[in-house]
Amino acid sequence: MPLAGTSGIPGLRRRSVVAAVAVAAGATALGACSVPAPRRAGPVADPAPGMAIASTRRAQLMQILAHPDDDLYFMNPDTQRMLAAGVPLVCVYVTAGEHDGKNRIPGDWDVEADKSGYSSARHQGLRQAYASLLGLDRFTDWTKGVASLNGEHRAEINTLTNGSRRVELIFLNLPMHTSRRYMALPSLWRDRALGLNTVISADSPLRRTVSYDHDELIDVLVGLMEQYRPTVIQTLDPDPDIQHSDEATRKRDSEQRGYSDHADHTAVACFSWAAMVRWVAEATEDGGEVPGFVATSFRGYYNRHWPKNLPPAVLQEKAASLVPYGGDPDWQCGNPAGCGDYNVGGTRPLKNKKGWVRSTHYRYPGARPAVAAEPSGGLVAYGVLGLRAVRWRETRPGSGRWGNPDDLGGGPLAPTLGSATLGDGRQLLFALRFAALDGRGGPNRREVVLLEQRSPGGEFKAWEGLGNPERDDDRGRRIGVPVAIASPDGRVHLFVRNADQGISTRVRDRDGRWDRWRDLGGSEIQDGLSTVVDGAGRVHVFGAGRDTVHHWTQDTMGLPLTFRPGGDLPAPGDPLAPLPTADGGIELLYRRPTGAAVLAVRPGGAPARPRKEGFDGYGHLSAAAAPGGPVLLGKDTRGRVQLRYDRRLLTRTQGTAPLDSPALHLRESGSPTAVGMGADAHPWLWSPEGATAAG
Repeated sequence: MPLAGTSGIPGLRRRSVVAAVAVAAGATALGACSVPAPRRAGPVADPAPGMAIASTRRAQLMQILAHPDDDLYFMNPDTQRMLAAGVPLVCVYVTAGEHDGKNRIPGDWDVEADKSGYSSARHQGLRQAYASLLGLDRFTDWTKGVASLNGEHRAEINTLTNGSRRVELIFLNLPMHTSRRYMALPSLWRDRALGLNTVISADSPLRRTVSYDHDELIDVLVGLMEQYRPTVIQTLDPDPDIQHSDEATRKRDSEQRGYSDHADHTAVACFSWAAMVRWVAEATEDGGEVPGFVATSFRGYYNRHWPKNLPPAVLQEKAASLVPYGGDPDWQCGNPAGCGDYNVGGTRPLKNKKGWVRSTHYRYPGARPAVAAEPSGGLVAYGVLGLRAVRWRETRPGSGRWGNPDDLGGGPLAPTLGSATLGDGRQLLFALRFAALDGRGGPNRREVVLLEQRSPGGEFKAWEGLGNPERDDDRGRRIGVPVAIASPDGRVHLFVRNADQGISTRVRDRDGRWDRWRDLGGSEIQDGLSTVVDGAGRVHVFGAGRDTVHHWTQDTMGLPLTFRPGGDLPAPGDPLAPLPTADGGIELLYRRPTGAAVLAVRPGGAPARPRKEGFDGYGHLSAAAAPGGPVLLGKDTRGRVQLRYDRRLLTRTQGTAPLDSPALHLRESGSPTAVGMGADAHPWLWSPEGATAAG
């Protein structure tokens, strides 16, 4: 199946500019009618390989949020870890966060509606939170100004520095609701005939509203990306899980009908991904370089529905940033409109039954980059840069240094690749591709794609589409990161979490032919599947359920996998790390919900007797079997990369700030090497045995 971008130009439609109420400086809501421009037919994503890739070692983090506080609830502790490491941060808040205008004070719910004031109070809360994260007094003065954006748009910008550390807050201030009480951003994503006037926050240097339509919002985001040249872009979840709740529960949880997230989160994430796609397409249209950035998307209200994955020390640190954001009405912060989002202050985030603050989940989990050994003995890393697959090679075997990235194309791709090594040493790379992301009634489609190496260590064939296990585009958006494993019989097993939160699979036979997608049934699991082959050659796949570990395997090598119910293993908080054991069995290593220590258990019919491995930390865990006992790689409770090897616990303390989930590789000598992505969008390599810490 060839991969190509498409665009279309529909017939013209009448445009109505639906304005939100703007209440500062005497501004009023305005409505107008005009003829819209045709759907934009600009450059589209080109999946062909071989493009030049821009490179910089200057890290810059950009995060794009729907509301003030989305970063604090859903992207921390990642954001605060990078900020503490000196990575400059720019936050783009798309809505004004004005909601109904009521800054509710606990114990005094009868407050007057003031949308301009509530928006300003939430902005003040962000200033307090980020001043604290910069190590300054929460009431430190920020520099306020007006940023000129693409298309003659303007936005308030607040800037604060502490030494070399810098935070910029950009408030686009689109409304949360239209004048007819429709949700504004979801409507703007769907309808190209809609325009929205911004909200003017109290105490803002802006005095006039501006209007946005669908394309203008994307263009403004593209302009900010081009201006700041971020090496890391953090977004919300563009494709949240299907979630069917009764109406009372849905409203209480602030979720959109049928899905496990706020509708604004989904719309802003879609705009963010559309902007990244357009940025790359425009940058490369006339032979220019691919912008060198990595993307990370975070789950939102998903946190409410699954076990909590942050241990107490990490949770306390994350929740602490919400205290100055929530503020208090008795504080003297110097902002007449308010000193924070009062209903979020104090200990309330930890007491909130929705539990959003108690987890941090990635939409596309898994180790990145994928690492393998080449015939030369050197390492090769495969990742996603500028939404395109790339390959980095070690400059020479054992050097611990990477050459420049080779563009393998395929974009736009989700950030995490799956991989499998064939018996002859050739690599298969699997990716989740944004096959269409049009909005305005256009297609919004995902597909699994494959890149196959022609010869060991050599070049690759053309990208091949493997379709989607779901039959319609909406359900197809919910699938997870592809995970694959080669079995001793020459077959390759490909797995994805499907829209029903179970597992679907395709199998490639020895001749390279793929069978159809098949649903393996079983129970609901989180994304982040784990695979392993046991001593008998049987393939196993494990998933983290709500109450226990779920397991699929073969009766005999070569037979289809089936679900194995009846397990009584302790519930995991995150994906598992399976290991083959010397006796031909399987051992699982993982952390329990809210737990810091790693457990080791055996799956199967016998009662589980977990063994504590220690290795306190949080997040993704990698493991490999070694003569001296399991090698473990992950993060400690301070977010530092740590490695347990040969009964030693080692911590990476130098190099660029690491991103989410590094990969573990054992060289032929048996010595471990950790490879991860840094905040500068370059891979780093850490080999404690050889005292190598490149990147």
